[in-house]
Amino acid sequence: MSKRPVVLVVMDGIGISDNEFGNAVKAAYKPTLDELWGTCPHTEIKAHGLAVGLPTDGDMGNSEVGHNALGCGQIYSQGAKLVNENIETGEIFNTDTWKDLVANCKDGKMHFLGLLSDGNVHSHINHLKALIKRAKEDGVKEVRIHALLDGRDVPETSALTYVDDIEAYMADLNDDNFHACIASGGGRMTITMDRYEANWAMVEQGWHVHVLGEGREFASAREAIETYRNETGVVDQDLPGFVIAKDGKPVGTIEDGDSVILFNFRGDRAQEISLAFDNENFDKFDRVRVPNVMYAGMLQYDADLCIPKNFLTQPPKIKYTLTEELCKHNIREYAISETQKYGHVTYFWNGNRSEKVNPALEDYVEIQSDVVPFEQRPWMKAAEITDVLCAAIESGNYDFLRTNYPNGDMVGHTGNFEATVIGVEAVDLQLARVKKAVDAVNGILIVTADHGNADEMYEKKKKEDAPIKAKTSHTLNKVPFIIYGADVELKQDENLGLSNVAATVADLLEVAPNEHWNESIIKK
Repeated sequence: MSKRPVVLVVMDGIGISDNEFGNAVKAAYKPTLDELWGTCPHTEIKAHGLAVGLPTDGDMGNSEVGHNALGCGQIYSQGAKLVNENIETGEIFNTDTWKDLVANCKDGKMHFLGLLSDGNVHSHINHLKALIKRAKEDGVKEVRIHALLDGRDVPETSALTYVDDIEAYMADLNDDNFHACIASGGGRMTITMDRYEANWAMVEQGWHVHVLGEGREFASAREAIETYRNETGVVDQDLPGFVIAKDGKPVGTIEDGDSVILFNFRGDRAQEISLAFDNENFDKFDRVRVPNVMYAGMLQYDADLCIPKNFLTQPPKIKYTLTEELCKHNIREYAISETQKYGHVTYFWNGNRSEKVNPALEDYVEIQSDVVPFEQRPWMKAAEITDVLCAAIESGNYDFLRTNYPNGDMVGHTGNFEATVIGVEAVDLQLARVKKAVDAVNGILIVTADHGNADEMYEKKKKEDAPIKAKTSHTLNKVPFIIYGADVELKQDENLGLSNVAATVADLLEVAPNEHWNESIIKK
C-alpha cells in the first residue's frame, strides 16, 4: 500500500511545440502548467507512431491508443497496423466472417460504411479498396459505399480528394458482372459517428441516410459536397447527410439479404451505429425499418459487450494492465472524466475492457458532457470534473486517481483557435485546484497528455501569402510528463513514450512494476 496517493492528470490534446504559429498551448495563459514545467522534474515523451503501436512514426497518435499505452505499459500493434497485417497476409479474407458476408449477399449488395480518408485514425481508404477488390474476386455483384467525410484527421476541406480517388478505383473495377458506387454520405460530426452515447440523433440521421435512403438527393457525391459547401460554408466534418439517387430513386438503400461492413478500425465512434444494426432490443431511436442483413465491423469494438457480434480483425489482446497489477496489491483506484473521454480513462485504459478488474477496489465516475458545439463551451465540464475529483482526493479513500480533461483535444478538433486557447486555460485553472488538493493529502501529482492537437491549430503555409487554414487533426509532437511532489529525477531519453508511464506510476506507489512493462521514466 502506498503511503502517499498518486494523482494522474491527462491533458487531452495538449502537446509540445516551439512554434508559435497556431499554437493555442503557447498562446494560453497557463500559470500552473508553466510553474510545474519550470520547477518540477519533467521530460517530453512520445505519443504517436511506433511508440503507441501504429505502423510508422508518420502516424499521429490518438486518445484510444494513447490510453491503451498509458494503462498497460506496453506497445501493442494497434488498429491500422493490425488491419494492414491481416490484409497483407490475406488472413482477413480467410475468416469465416468474410466468407459468410460474401455468401450472404450473393443475391444482394455488399455495403461498406466508414470514414473515407487516409487519416489512419479511424480508417484508411486503402483498406476499403482492398475490401472492394476482394469482394469482386469472390463473386459479389453489387457494392455500395456509404462515405463519411473526414476533415478532422486530414485537411478540413479535402473530401473530394478521397471521393475522386475511390470513384476512379471503382470505375476501373466495374464491368458487366460487377458494379460499385457511392450510395450516401455526410460529415463525420453530423451523422453516424457519435461516441459514448453523447448524441444519438447523429446516429439516427445516419440510419435514415444510409439504410432508408432518406435525405437530400444528389446525382453524385461531388455534387453534394460542392452544393453544401456553397450553401453553408461548413467544412467536411460538418457537412449534412446526402443520398445519391438515379432516376429519382436512391442507388443504395440497405435491404434484406444485404451484407454491411463498417470499415472503421477505431472503436469509440463505431459502437453506436453497430448497436443499431446488431442489437435486437435496440431502443435509442425508431429505426422505422430494420433490414435482415449480416453486419460486421473491421474489428470488435468492445469485446466485453460483444459489439459487434461479427468482425474481421481480432483486436490486440492486451494483458498485464496497470489496473490488474495494482489490484493484486489492493491499491484503491479512482477514474473520472466527462462523457467525451470517460471511456478513455476506463475502457481503453484497462486494455479494451469494459468491466472492472476488482469492483471492490475501483470507483469510476462519468460527468455528463453537454451536447453543444465545443467551441461554444470550450471550458466543457472541466470544473465539474475537478469538483468531484478533488473531493475524492481529499477523502483519503483512494491510492491512485486518474482523470482526463478533454478540452485541448475536443475544442482543438473544431479548428477554432480562440476557443481552443480558452479550453487550454480552462484546464490550467483546474490543474491549480487539483494541485491544491494533492498538497492537502501530501500526495504526488503526475501531469501528462495522450497526444497533441491544440499545439498546432493552423496548417503550415505552403506560400507566404497563402490564407490561414485551420488544422483540426492531432499532431506528431511529443507531450509533457511532469511529476510534482516527489523527489525524483527523470530520464531524458528521446525514445520514452506513453507506455513508460505505467511503470512510473507503480514506482511512485511503491509497487514493483510488472516484468512485461516498459521501463519507468524515473531514474533509479
